[in-house]
Amino acid sequence: MEGKAMLDISIKGRRPLGRSGLSAAAIGLGGWAIGGFFTLNGKPDGWGEVDDDQSIRAIRLGLDMGASLIDTADAYGTGHSEEVIGRALRGRRGDAIIATKFGYTYDRAARALIGTDVSPAYIRQACAASLQRLGTDYIDLYQIHVGVLSVDEADAAGETLEKLVEEGAIRFWGWSTDDAAAAQRMLKYPHFVAVQQELNVFTDGPDILALCESYDLASLNRSPLAMGFLTGKFGTDTRLPPSDVRAAGHGWVRFFEDGVPRADDLRRLAAVRELLTTGGRTLAQGALGWILARSPNTFPIPGFKTEAQVRENLAVLEMGPLPVAAVAEIDALLAKNGDR
Repeated sequence: MEGKAMLDISIKGRRPLGRSGLSAAAIGLGGWAIGGFFTLNGKPDGWGEVDDDQSIRAIRLGLDMGASLIDTADAYGTGHSEEVIGRALRGRRGDAIIATKFGYTYDRAARALIGTDVSPAYIRQACAASLQRLGTDYIDLYQIHVGVLSVDEADAAGETLEKLVEEGAIRFWGWSTDDAAAAQRMLKYPHFVAVQQELNVFTDGPDILALCESYDLASLNRSPLAMGFLTGKFGTDTRLPPSDVRAAGHGWVRFFEDGVPRADDLRRLAAVRELLTTGGRTLAQGALGWILARSPNTFPIPGFKTEAQVRENLAVLEMGPLPVAAVAEIDALLAKNGDR
Protein backbone atom coordinates (compact mmCIF):
# COMPACT_ATOMS: atom_id res chain seq x y z
CA MET A 1 0.00 0.00 0.00
CA GLU A 2 2.84 2.42 0.83
CA GLY A 3 4.38 1.98 -2.62
CA LYS A 4 1.00 2.51 -4.26
CA ALA A 5 0.45 5.75 -2.34
CA MET A 6 3.88 7.08 -3.33
CA LEU A 7 3.24 6.16 -6.96
CA ASP A 8 -0.06 8.06 -6.99
CA ILE A 9 1.63 11.15 -5.56
CA SER A 10 4.34 11.01 -8.22
CA ILE A 11 1.82 10.64 -11.05
CA LYS A 12 -0.20 13.62 -9.85
CA GLY A 13 2.96 15.66 -9.34
CA ARG A 14 1.96 16.52 -5.77
CA ARG A 15 3.32 15.48 -2.40
CA PRO A 16 2.20 16.00 1.21
CA LEU A 17 3.86 19.06 2.73
CA GLY A 18 5.07 17.20 5.77
CA ARG A 19 2.64 16.86 8.64
CA SER A 20 0.82 20.08 7.74
CA GLY A 21 -2.10 18.41 5.99
CA LEU A 22 -1.33 20.52 2.90
CA SER A 23 -0.04 19.16 -0.39
CA ALA A 24 1.99 20.92 -3.06
CA ALA A 25 3.42 20.28 -6.47
CA ALA A 26 6.73 18.48 -6.04
CA ILE A 27 8.67 21.20 -7.90
CA GLY A 28 8.48 24.68 -6.41
CA LEU A 29 9.55 28.15 -7.51
CA GLY A 30 12.58 29.68 -5.78
CA GLY A 31 12.50 33.46 -5.35
CA TRP A 32 16.16 34.38 -4.67
CA ALA A 33 17.12 35.37 -8.21
CA ILE A 34 14.07 37.58 -8.83
CA GLY A 35 14.97 39.73 -5.83
CA GLY A 36 17.56 41.59 -7.88
CA PHE A 37 20.62 43.32 -6.50
CA PHE A 38 21.56 43.30 -2.80
CA THR A 39 24.72 42.75 -0.80
CA LEU A 40 25.95 40.53 2.02
CA ASN A 41 29.16 41.50 3.82
CA GLY A 42 29.63 44.22 1.23
CA LYS A 43 29.59 41.73 -1.66
CA PRO A 44 26.82 41.20 -4.24
CA ASP A 45 24.44 38.46 -3.12
CA GLY A 46 21.99 38.56 -6.01
CA TRP A 47 21.98 37.11 -9.51
CA GLY A 48 22.46 40.17 -11.69
CA GLU A 49 19.83 42.28 -13.43
CA VAL A 50 16.16 41.34 -13.26
CA ASP A 51 13.01 42.35 -15.11
CA ASP A 52 10.09 42.44 -12.68
CA ASP A 53 7.46 42.13 -15.38
CA GLN A 54 9.20 39.05 -16.72
CA SER A 55 9.42 37.61 -13.20
CA ILE A 56 5.67 38.11 -12.76
CA ARG A 57 4.92 36.42 -16.07
CA ALA A 58 7.16 33.51 -15.08
CA ILE A 59 5.42 33.05 -11.73
CA ARG A 60 1.99 33.10 -13.34
CA LEU A 61 3.14 30.60 -15.94
CA GLY A 62 4.36 28.39 -13.10
CA LEU A 63 0.95 28.50 -11.46
CA ASP A 64 -0.69 27.68 -14.80
CA MET A 65 1.62 24.66 -15.12
CA GLY A 66 0.64 23.35 -11.69
CA ALA A 67 3.27 24.81 -9.40
CA SER A 68 1.97 25.85 -6.00
CA LEU A 69 4.92 26.19 -3.57
CA ILE A 70 6.71 29.55 -3.92
CA ASP A 71 9.73 29.99 -1.67
CA THR A 72 11.33 33.36 -0.93
CA ALA A 73 12.82 35.41 1.92
CA ASP A 74 12.71 38.98 3.12
CA ALA A 75 16.49 39.00 2.54
CA TYR A 76 16.21 38.53 -1.23
CA GLY A 77 16.61 42.01 -2.63
CA THR A 78 15.83 43.23 0.93
CA GLY A 79 12.14 42.64 0.36
CA HIS A 80 11.97 43.06 -3.40
CA SER A 81 11.38 39.36 -4.14
CA GLU A 82 8.40 39.34 -1.77
CA GLU A 83 6.98 42.44 -3.45
CA VAL A 84 7.26 40.88 -6.91
CA ILE A 85 5.61 37.66 -5.71
CA GLY A 86 2.84 39.69 -4.08
CA ARG A 87 2.16 41.43 -7.40
CA ALA A 88 2.16 38.11 -9.27
CA LEU A 89 -0.34 36.57 -6.85
CA ARG A 90 -2.96 39.33 -7.04
CA GLY A 91 -6.19 37.50 -7.76
CA ARG A 92 -4.45 34.12 -7.44
CA ARG A 93 -3.53 33.90 -3.75
CA GLY A 94 -5.49 30.66 -3.39
CA ASP A 95 -3.33 28.97 -6.05
CA ALA A 96 -0.13 29.33 -4.04
CA ILE A 97 1.53 28.07 -0.89
CA ILE A 98 3.76 30.95 0.14
CA ALA A 99 6.94 30.06 2.00
CA THR A 100 9.12 32.94 3.13
CA LYS A 101 11.95 33.39 5.60
CA PHE A 102 13.18 35.82 8.25
CA GLY A 103 16.23 36.39 10.41
CA TYR A 104 18.57 38.58 8.35
CA THR A 105 18.31 42.29 9.11
CA TYR A 106 18.74 44.73 6.27
CA ASP A 107 19.00 48.32 5.13
CA ARG A 108 16.41 48.66 2.37
CA ALA A 109 17.76 51.96 1.09
CA ALA A 110 21.23 50.47 0.66
CA ARG A 111 19.83 47.06 -0.39
CA ALA A 112 22.25 45.50 2.09
CA LEU A 113 21.99 42.68 4.64
CA ILE A 114 23.52 44.00 7.85
CA GLY A 115 23.09 41.35 10.55
CA THR A 116 20.80 38.71 12.04
CA ASP A 117 18.00 38.82 14.59
CA VAL A 118 15.63 36.03 15.66
CA SER A 119 14.32 37.64 18.84
CA PRO A 120 10.56 37.43 19.48
CA ALA A 121 10.07 41.16 18.89
CA TYR A 122 11.98 41.07 15.60
CA ILE A 123 10.10 37.98 14.37
CA ARG A 124 6.83 39.84 14.82
CA GLN A 125 8.21 42.92 13.07
CA ALA A 126 9.58 40.86 10.17
CA CYS A 127 6.35 38.90 9.79
CA ALA A 128 4.25 42.06 9.60
CA ALA A 129 6.57 43.53 6.95
CA SER A 130 6.49 40.34 4.86
CA LEU A 131 2.70 40.16 5.01
CA GLN A 132 2.49 43.70 3.69
CA ARG A 133 4.98 43.14 0.86
CA LEU A 134 3.31 39.87 -0.15
CA GLY A 135 -0.13 41.47 -0.12
CA THR A 136 -1.64 38.71 2.02
CA ASP A 137 -3.01 38.31 5.53
CA TYR A 138 -1.31 34.98 6.20
CA ILE A 139 1.91 33.14 5.33
CA ASP A 140 1.58 29.41 4.72
CA LEU A 141 5.12 28.44 5.77
CA TYR A 142 7.29 30.89 7.72
CA GLN A 143 10.90 29.76 7.99
CA ILE A 144 13.86 30.72 10.17
CA HIS A 145 16.56 31.79 7.69
CA VAL A 146 19.55 31.78 10.08
CA GLY A 147 20.96 28.25 9.98
CA VAL A 148 22.74 28.13 13.35
CA LEU A 149 21.06 29.18 16.61
CA SER A 150 21.65 28.53 20.29
CA VAL A 151 19.14 26.30 22.06
CA ASP A 152 17.69 29.33 23.86
CA GLU A 153 17.37 31.32 20.61
CA ALA A 154 15.70 28.40 18.86
CA ASP A 155 13.21 27.84 21.68
CA ALA A 156 12.30 31.52 21.89
CA ALA A 157 11.76 31.58 18.13
CA GLY A 158 9.67 28.40 18.21
CA GLU A 159 7.42 29.74 20.95
CA THR A 160 6.91 33.00 19.07
CA LEU A 161 6.10 31.21 15.83
CA GLU A 162 3.52 29.03 17.57
CA LYS A 163 1.87 32.21 18.87
CA LEU A 164 1.81 33.64 15.34
CA VAL A 165 -0.02 30.47 14.25
CA GLU A 166 -2.58 30.97 17.02
CA GLU A 167 -3.06 34.57 15.87
CA GLY A 168 -3.57 33.54 12.24
CA ALA A 169 -0.56 35.40 10.80
CA ILE A 170 1.09 32.14 9.71
CA ARG A 171 -0.19 28.61 9.20
CA PHE A 172 2.97 26.55 9.70
CA TRP A 173 6.69 27.13 10.11
CA GLY A 174 10.08 25.60 9.42
CA TRP A 175 13.83 26.18 9.56
CA SER A 176 16.45 26.56 6.84
CA THR A 177 19.31 24.62 8.41
CA ASP A 178 21.59 21.68 7.63
CA ASP A 179 21.90 20.74 11.32
CA ALA A 180 19.68 17.68 11.79
CA ALA A 181 20.08 17.57 15.57
CA ALA A 182 19.03 21.20 15.92
CA ALA A 183 16.03 20.66 13.65
CA GLN A 184 15.00 17.58 15.62
CA ARG A 185 14.72 19.67 18.79
CA MET A 186 11.93 21.63 17.08
CA LEU A 187 9.68 18.57 16.75
CA LYS A 188 8.06 19.42 20.09
CA TYR A 189 6.29 22.32 18.37
CA PRO A 190 3.13 21.07 16.60
CA HIS A 191 3.27 23.52 13.67
CA PHE A 192 6.92 22.87 12.82
CA VAL A 193 6.52 20.98 9.53
CA ALA A 194 9.53 21.60 7.27
CA VAL A 195 13.30 21.80 7.05
CA GLN A 196 14.96 23.61 4.18
CA GLN A 197 18.27 21.96 3.31
CA GLU A 198 20.91 22.17 0.61
CA LEU A 199 20.39 19.15 -1.64
CA ASN A 200 21.54 18.32 -5.15
CA VAL A 201 23.30 15.59 -7.10
CA PHE A 202 26.67 16.81 -5.80
CA THR A 203 25.59 17.67 -2.24
CA ASP A 204 23.59 14.98 -0.50
CA GLY A 205 21.93 15.54 2.89
CA PRO A 206 21.14 12.13 4.36
CA ASP A 207 20.77 13.24 7.99
CA ILE A 208 18.09 15.85 7.28
CA LEU A 209 16.32 13.53 4.83
CA ALA A 210 16.24 10.74 7.43
CA LEU A 211 14.80 13.16 9.98
CA CYS A 212 12.11 14.32 7.54
CA GLU A 213 11.12 10.78 6.62
CA SER A 214 11.06 9.60 10.25
CA TYR A 215 8.96 12.48 11.56
CA ASP A 216 6.84 13.39 8.53
CA LEU A 217 8.48 16.71 7.73
CA ALA A 218 8.80 18.32 4.31
CA SER A 219 12.32 18.72 2.95
CA LEU A 220 12.53 21.92 0.90
CA ASN A 221 15.65 21.78 -1.24
CA ARG A 222 17.72 24.91 -1.82
CA SER A 223 20.39 24.95 -4.51
CA PRO A 224 18.79 21.94 -6.28
CA LEU A 225 20.70 22.80 -9.48
CA ALA A 226 23.96 23.56 -7.64
CA MET A 227 23.60 27.32 -8.25
CA GLY A 228 22.89 26.63 -11.92
CA PHE A 229 25.93 24.42 -12.39
CA LEU A 230 23.76 21.36 -13.07
CA THR A 231 22.06 23.04 -16.02
CA GLY A 232 25.21 22.30 -18.04
CA LYS A 233 25.39 25.82 -19.50
CA PHE A 234 28.79 26.62 -17.98
CA GLY A 235 32.20 25.51 -19.25
CA THR A 236 35.89 26.20 -18.90
CA ASP A 237 35.51 29.55 -20.68
CA THR A 238 32.72 30.83 -18.39
CA ARG A 239 33.43 34.07 -16.55
CA LEU A 240 30.45 35.38 -14.58
CA PRO A 241 30.30 39.13 -13.85
CA PRO A 242 31.13 40.50 -10.37
CA SER A 243 27.46 41.46 -9.90
CA ASP A 244 26.59 37.73 -9.77
CA VAL A 245 26.68 36.03 -6.34
CA ARG A 246 28.74 33.21 -7.87
CA ALA A 247 31.54 35.67 -8.72
CA ALA A 248 31.38 37.88 -5.65
CA GLY A 249 33.95 35.99 -3.57
CA HIS A 250 31.67 34.48 -0.91
CA GLY A 251 33.48 31.60 0.78
CA TRP A 252 30.31 29.49 0.96
CA VAL A 253 29.81 29.33 -2.83
CA ARG A 254 30.59 25.72 -3.66
CA PHE A 255 30.70 25.23 -7.40
CA PHE A 256 32.28 28.42 -8.69
CA GLU A 257 35.43 30.28 -7.74
CA ASP A 258 35.35 33.99 -8.56
CA GLY A 259 32.79 33.32 -11.27
CA VAL A 260 34.66 30.41 -12.86
CA PRO A 261 33.21 26.86 -12.71
CA ARG A 262 35.38 24.57 -10.63
CA ALA A 263 37.26 22.04 -12.75
CA ASP A 264 36.52 19.14 -10.41
CA ASP A 265 32.81 19.82 -10.62
CA LEU A 266 32.93 20.02 -14.41
CA ARG A 267 34.60 16.59 -14.34
CA ARG A 268 31.89 15.21 -12.05
CA LEU A 269 29.15 16.57 -14.27
CA ALA A 270 30.71 15.01 -17.36
CA ALA A 271 30.78 11.64 -15.56
CA VAL A 272 27.03 11.62 -14.85
CA ARG A 273 25.73 13.65 -17.81
CA GLU A 274 24.41 10.68 -19.78
CA LEU A 275 22.58 9.24 -16.78
CA LEU A 276 20.98 12.56 -15.86
CA THR A 277 19.64 12.96 -19.38
CA THR A 278 17.90 9.57 -19.26
CA GLY A 279 14.61 9.53 -21.16
CA GLY A 280 15.25 12.72 -23.09
CA ARG A 281 15.56 14.91 -19.99
CA THR A 282 17.69 18.03 -20.00
CA LEU A 283 20.48 18.12 -17.41
CA ALA A 284 18.39 20.39 -15.20
CA GLN A 285 15.39 18.06 -15.46
CA GLY A 286 17.56 15.08 -14.60
CA ALA A 287 19.01 16.86 -11.59
CA LEU A 288 15.54 17.73 -10.29
CA GLY A 289 14.39 14.19 -11.02
CA TRP A 290 17.30 12.87 -8.92
CA ILE A 291 16.03 14.87 -5.94
CA LEU A 292 12.47 13.60 -6.38
CA ALA A 293 13.81 10.06 -6.46
CA ARG A 294 16.04 10.66 -3.43
CA SER A 295 13.08 10.87 -1.03
CA PRO A 296 9.28 11.15 -1.16
CA ASN A 297 9.55 14.12 1.23
CA THR A 298 11.59 16.37 -1.08
CA PHE A 299 10.50 19.62 -2.74
CA PRO A 300 13.24 21.12 -4.93
CA ILE A 301 12.81 24.89 -5.30
CA PRO A 302 14.92 25.93 -8.32
CA GLY A 303 15.41 29.62 -8.92
CA PHE A 304 14.35 31.32 -12.13
CA LYS A 305 14.37 34.60 -14.01
CA THR A 306 12.57 33.64 -17.22
CA GLU A 307 9.50 31.82 -18.40
CA ALA A 308 11.72 29.38 -20.32
CA GLN A 309 13.44 28.32 -17.10
CA VAL A 310 10.11 27.80 -15.34
CA ARG A 311 8.75 25.81 -18.27
CA GLU A 312 11.81 23.54 -18.32
CA ASN A 313 11.83 22.96 -14.56
CA LEU A 314 8.11 22.29 -14.21
CA ALA A 315 8.10 19.79 -17.06
CA VAL A 316 9.57 17.48 -14.41
CA LEU A 317 6.12 17.30 -12.80
CA GLU A 318 5.05 15.21 -15.80
CA MET A 319 8.36 13.32 -16.16
CA GLY A 320 8.46 12.31 -12.51
CA PRO A 321 11.49 11.10 -10.54
CA LEU A 322 14.63 9.88 -12.28
CA PRO A 323 14.51 6.07 -12.68
CA VAL A 324 15.86 4.17 -9.70
CA ALA A 325 18.50 2.43 -11.81
CA ALA A 326 19.87 5.74 -13.09
CA VAL A 327 20.00 7.17 -9.56
CA ALA A 328 21.91 4.11 -8.34
CA GLU A 329 24.42 4.41 -11.20
CA ILE A 330 24.94 8.12 -10.54
CA ASP A 331 25.59 7.53 -6.87
CA ALA A 332 27.92 4.63 -7.61
CA LEU A 333 29.93 6.70 -10.10
CA LEU A 334 30.30 9.59 -7.69
CA ALA A 335 31.26 7.23 -4.86
CA LYS A 336 33.83 5.49 -7.04
CA ASN A 337 35.50 8.81 -7.77
CA GLY A 338 35.50 9.81 -4.11
CA ASP A 339 32.69 12.35 -4.53
CA ARG A 340 30.22 10.67 -2.14
